[in-house]
Amino acid sequence: REKLSSWAVIGCDVIIVNYNAGPLLAACVQSALASRPVRQVIVVDNASADDSLAQLAERITDGRARVIRNGGNLGFAAACNIGLAASHEPHILFLNPDSVLAPGALDRLSEALDSDARIGMVGGFLANPDGSEQPGGRRTIPTPGRAFIRAFGLSRLGRRWPSLFGDFLLHDTPLPDRPTPVDAISGACMLVKRTAIDAVGPWDEGYFLHCEDLDWCLRFRQAGWRILFVPDAQVTHEWGACSRSRPVFVEWHKHRGMLRFYRKFFRERYPGGLWALVVAGVWLRFGVVAGYYWVRRWV
Repeated sequence: REKLSSWAVIGCDVIIVNYNAGPLLAACVQSALASRPVRQVIVVDNASADDSLAQLAERITDGRARVIRNGGNLGFAAACNIGLAASHEPHILFLNPDSVLAPGALDRLSEALDSDARIGMVGGFLANPDGSEQPGGRRTIPTPGRAFIRAFGLSRLGRRWPSLFGDFLLHDTPLPDRPTPVDAISGACMLVKRTAIDAVGPWDEGYFLHCEDLDWCLRFRQAGWRILFVPDAQVTHEWGACSRSRPVFVEWHKHRGMLRFYRKFFRERYPGGLWALVVAGVWLRFGVVAGYYWVRRWV
């Protein structure tokens, strides 16, 4: 296609944060290297204890693949920033190690990113292995109120009263037929302009795991950058493959991330008593989820 030539010369570095992804890491890197216009794939490893790096070295011999080994698990945001500092290209793709880019997916993402100077980041269609859409790939900002509605199952009432009980996850809404503006995309697959990062700043390393992508999306929007969801850029994502061995640890950091996100962007909107209820609700939810995992472990 003639339009392709206008942006294909723009280089892209891919940053993959790895933690015990096993054989999925090599498959992810392979799909990235097969995509144009990738100049470099930077794997930032957070002190994995499995053989994922050994498998990567055995299966991938392309000189564009580079590994940065951290001495400990620094968290997702900090590792993304380490990869960002080592990258050079105008476009940067942040990709989870349990993801595989479909052929042409990066083409579609790049075309959408460069379709307007005001667009700062784009995300693809996150697919389960069966091809169905995953939650999180397109969403509105989960305010405490929206999160409460979803946590207690009230979003099911959104079909009848969407203005009162609408879900912040949009995967159950009709799939658009073209790139569409959204509030937020998933950190599992984010293609970002370096000029936008220079304007907004890097990932917030105060988050260890989860909600750092929402933070970045909201900061991009506050700085005037647009975010697009690209429905024909498919990325198959083995959701939770790197975290299912330590679910309580993951949930702890997820809920800590929620509170940091709420405190950072919404605290001033809530009087003291209501804010205390938000905090209590977050930790109550963590207790319920952690209890479920503990029971399932011993039953």
